[in-house]
Amino acid sequence: MIRIVDYPLLVFALSFALMWFSAWLGPFLRRRLELNESVRDDFGLIMAATLTLLGLIIGFSFSMATGRYDQRKNLEEAEANAIGTEYVRAELLPAANAAKARALLKRYLDERILYYSTRDLDEVREIDARIARLQAELWSAIRAPALANPTTVMALVVSGMNDVLNSQSYTQAAWWNRIPRAAWVLMVTIAVCCNVLVGYRAHSFRQEAVVLLVLPLVVSISFFLIADIDSPRGGLIRVIPQNLISLAESLRAP
Repeated sequence: MIRIVDYPLLVFALSFALMWFSAWLGPFLRRRLELNESVRDDFGLIMAATLTLLGLIIGFSFSMATGRYDQRKNLEEAEANAIGTEYVRAELLPAANAAKARALLKRYLDERILYYSTRDLDEVREIDARIARLQAELWSAIRAPALANPTTVMALVVSGMNDVLNSQSYTQAAWWNRIPRAAWVLMVTIAVCCNVLVGYRAHSFRQEAVVLLVLPLVVSISFFLIADIDSPRGGLIRVIPQNLISLAESLRAP
């Protein structure tokens, strides 16, 4: 399913158009529903409270997005450490099994780098299928020697391979962990209300058009930044698999 929030520039364009229309709607409503003197003071209080609530929700959502981004970075580092450790431990296997396990780990590492780098969803599905096959081959490569020689040393190899497989699952779970749709709906709804209230307070949309563009622009930029950071694959700010790339280069070195 295509998520609009996976395209931050589209989020910016749509949110700016919606916020600007909401700001324009305010003066339109004012001409048809004028407040009396006793309600105007309450109106200012309501508008200030609504703007404060919008700022808090945007701040919390930004914090959620950056927290998930940091988690994806940390898990990429953990994944590189797990693969590198198991590559070293594979030396404890019999020579033939060690060579096979190391060759599979190199291929697996290349696939993991591709997983982080690509943006094409069809290619991601192909990478996931190849990764699943490689995981089965990796487990098979250590299973036979581990059963034939169930020692403490062999348990280290099995434990290391288990960490490799688990790290991929943790990474996948982190990439699926996004800001909930309900949070986006809440943010957009409150932002629309804020723009309507600000527009309602304006006496003329034409005379205050520049002023009424400020809030839609600021909110749209905030939505763009939140969507960009929250999107693992579609944003401009993405996790670069630097640790995996560095590991791959070190394994290729003579």
